[in-house]
Amino acid sequence: MPAGLAIAVCLQRQDARDVLVRRSEITSPKLIATGSPRRRTQGALAFPQAQWTELRGNVDTRLKKLANGDADASYLAASGLNRLGIKEWPGLSFEPVALTDMVPAAGQGAVALQSRSADIAQYIAAGCAATTYSVTVERLFLAKLGEGCHTAFACHHAAGRMHLFRADFGFRDFAFPVTDLAAASALADDILRQILPR
Repeated sequence: MPAGLAIAVCLQRQDARDVLVRRSEITSPKLIATGSPRRRTQGALAFPQAQWTELRGNVDTRLKKLANGDADASYLAASGLNRLGIKEWPGLSFEPVALTDMVPAAGQGAVALQSRSADIAQYIAAGCAATTYSVTVERLFLAKLGEGCHTAFACHHAAGRMHLFRADFGFRDFAFPVTDLAAASALADDILRQILPR
């Protein structure tokens, strides 16, 4: 982000999971629509026979295309569906995916408030301390690995645990009990030393 700006706080996180939205008559999708490398890489482990495509447009447009048969299934963020009030759609089934089966993207489900760095203190009361800390830790892992939102890396911090996924080390889950950023950085370094290929 530009110099002089920072993430002041995050609002309380909504459901961070991904949702497999599939045509109701399809039990094992053969054509799954998502442009996300993270979702494709993890989804291929659950559906190794599937081919991958994309559905363009906003959520309503994608759901209409899916119901019309443009694909068998797609992955969408639970938080986005919840914020839009979409709980069902004619001809489609919605199946939340466990965090252990598809690790979310860093920050998924959270809304961040950006402010001038000098003004952060003004926004502290508006945020959720637990969500702000979790998202900060997730961004810490992104920075240490040089990853971004257009890669197949996934990380999610909640309830004192860190869930990680990358193709080279797979699904990993670690206790992450620290609550200050200096200790979090040191623990992140230790975890990455354990799991990264040498």
